[in-house]
Amino acid sequence: MIVEETNLKEVKVVIPDVHDDQRGYFFESYNSKSFETHLIPHLYLQDNEVKSKKSTLRGLHYQLNNPQGKLVRVVSGEILDVAVDIRLGSPNFGKHVIKKLSSQNKRMLYVPEGFAHGYIVLSEESIVIYKCTNVWIPNDEYGISWNDPSLAINWGNKYPVLSEKDLSLPMLEEQKKLPTYK
Repeated sequence: MIVEETNLKEVKVVIPDVHDDQRGYFFESYNSKSFETHLIPHLYLQDNEVKSKKSTLRGLHYQLNNPQGKLVRVVSGEILDVAVDIRLGSPNFGKHVIKKLSSQNKRMLYVPEGFAHGYIVLSEESIVIYKCTNVWIPNDEYGISWNDPSLAINWGNKYPVLSEKDLSLPMLEEQKKLPTYK
């Protein structure tokens, strides 16, 4: 496994060792000892799987009192995955990482606690799975508007498919409940 740094040191790209042969392929998508060695959280409490249609944008979400680090992987299709540093007092506050994840490249993105997370589906359909360092608590979930001009995220789509909840999320400067940089 190779772990690549990003422009935000806490966000990591995980590239597994893929073993291809005439039968197909094999790789370890998770190994607690390898993750611990690379200083990526290795204890996850929840796994999620999401199927979405093309142009669906999910996010930008986070939990405040029960923050979730997320290890994101695409099982089918292709997405643009985004992590935004929203920690008050962080030197990188408002900056983001954007990476293309696909079933072809088999890359994973680790999004740490204290970051907002979202993605947009590039393929006709996608299946995304992600491990979480904490369980989902519905009344602890918050978000930031996907098209906040202060974030300047290039989603590659001006008219994504959004949920009612995601349509009503505030801009970063309007969000009153944000994590603190430690």
